[in-house]
Amino acid sequence: MTALAKELVECPKKQKLRNNEYYNTQDIQDKLYKYSQKGYDFKNLMEHITSRKNILLAYRNIKRNTGSKTRGTNNTTIEDLEKWTSQEIVDYVRNRLEYYQPQPVRREYIRKDDGRKRPLGIPTMEDRLIQQCIKQILEPICEAKFHKYSYGFRPNRSTKHAIARMEYLTWNSKLHYSVDVDIKSFFDNVDHSKLKKQLWAMGIKDKELISILGNMLKAEIEGEGIPNKGTPQGGIISPLLSNIVLNELDWWGSDQWETFQRKQQYHPNSKYRALKKTNLKEVYIVRYADDLKIMCRDYETASKMKVATIKWLKERLNLDVNKKKTKITNLKRTYTEFLGIKLRVVKKGNSYVTRTRIANGVKKKLADKLKKQIRQIRQETTTKQVSKLNSMILGMHNYYSMASLVNKDFSEIAFLVNRTLENRLRSVLSRKGTESKAFLKFYREYNYKSYYVAGIRIFPIAGVIFNAPKKFSQEICDYTRTGREKIHEKLRSVSPVVLKYLVENPVQGETVEYNDNRVARYSGQNGCCFITGMPLEIGDVECHHKKPRDDGGKDTYRNLCLVKYDIHKLIHATKVETINRYYDKVKVIFDEDALSKLNKLRAKAGNDCIEPT
Repeated sequence: MTALAKELVECPKKQKLRNNEYYNTQDIQDKLYKYSQKGYDFKNLMEHITSRKNILLAYRNIKRNTGSKTRGTNNTTIEDLEKWTSQEIVDYVRNRLEYYQPQPVRREYIRKDDGRKRPLGIPTMEDRLIQQCIKQILEPICEAKFHKYSYGFRPNRSTKHAIARMEYLTWNSKLHYSVDVDIKSFFDNVDHSKLKKQLWAMGIKDKELISILGNMLKAEIEGEGIPNKGTPQGGIISPLLSNIVLNELDWWGSDQWETFQRKQQYHPNSKYRALKKTNLKEVYIVRYADDLKIMCRDYETASKMKVATIKWLKERLNLDVNKKKTKITNLKRTYTEFLGIKLRVVKKGNSYVTRTRIANGVKKKLADKLKKQIRQIRQETTTKQVSKLNSMILGMHNYYSMASLVNKDFSEIAFLVNRTLENRLRSVLSRKGTESKAFLKFYREYNYKSYYVAGIRIFPIAGVIFNAPKKFSQEICDYTRTGREKIHEKLRSVSPVVLKYLVENPVQGETVEYNDNRVARYSGQNGCCFITGMPLEIGDVECHHKKPRDDGGKDTYRNLCLVKYDIHKLIHATKVETINRYYDKVKVIFDEDALSKLNKLRAKAGNDCIEPT
């Protein structure tokens, strides 16, 4: 990647915040978060869950979800729900929750890296809608109680934040012993009774809601029967429930040192020095979902923490560990693996610095994926398949650029893959062609051997440099005004996730010029809507011709702009009821400038201006 690409930061999906504004639900979520921080109990949550605006918000949040077209046991998808009226959606959810019994869950298996299969439980589309209704109310309550150093399945947090935390503890805090804890089949072994008690302890004391959640956990799995433990992966609410289970572990580990309560009160700056004078052992837990590291200063502490953690998990959560994979790693001698990255410390001068690389098994997997796509290109030599290969390369670079020796690792991958590229695609390879704007933006500074297929230059596999992961800012939060302001500041940049999607999914039937400029426009607009300035998200990106094609408009960069779905509807709407319906949705984020831009595009499309209300 170029220096410009190096600056890109992976941005979380924030369409959810826009949706909260559309349906005026942000205020209630903020209050739930605030009251949870203060330790309030919540006994009437069903009132909020079954409110009209919460149900319609849930529908909006899931309808553009990438899994919305995945069928459950009743074969329903989001396309079936789209035919219902708003009132029918609301009535359906309320009626189901009167005496809730989930529909059977469809079992699917996906292959893991070690050859084993991970079971997924796919609820019906209707049950996913109901789960989303519940999640929207539970999440702010739980976020207020979750430990600050857990990163998986939480708003605004990512694997890069977890790796950044590990690097901080090894380099800055000089904790060079890692207890690598591997919980055995965690999602399949969650104790239902314990989980309900944990919900109660968090202040979620709505008995009707807890009963509904209990029924969800015991949803029949098609062909297997009713489970007596576990939270099946595949449900919308399962990740949140899994974090509730392991949050108790986070705080137990934290109380060993970081949040240990002493009788004497200290200023935050002197608390650490005071703790160092005690017999307490300095330990920190870093967790991403069920991947867990306990960082310690010496082997003796690590050994004690390993034994204590195994015992605590069994006695408190009724969970076992994989004893072969649960071990102590001296980071001065060898690597520990975490989230596809391997990490250790190496001597530099009089101190140690952290070194990160792509895990060995992951490197082979990445090379194999690229080789597989190259074989696909041999069978189907189209711009779509070549673009898919490029998007895979871009996505890999984006994720693994957090490894300090990423260029060396991808050079090794390139050595393996380029041989396959030259052999398999010999008959269609060319040294000439066009370089897309995406290539020029991210890879123009590299001088690697060029390969063109179907007129498109393939992105250089070794074209990536280290982009140091940044620690998570604890000020960022979906449920406070200042926290959301921090999010919006962060989102004023291109999201590599959306960019990868646009590259990988060109609009069928459109010209290469159109699809290339569609990607370039996304970068040129800094990932934001041309009208509102709001971040564009996957499933909510529309490409508009400023000068209509019927009037001679071309697919040039200057004639295209990217807008959100509702905005595109507004540009072309002619019926008063249609205009009112979509304008009512977006006017809360409109200002005078946005309305002026909208009306200019409507005028070019031959439509009347919309008057401000």
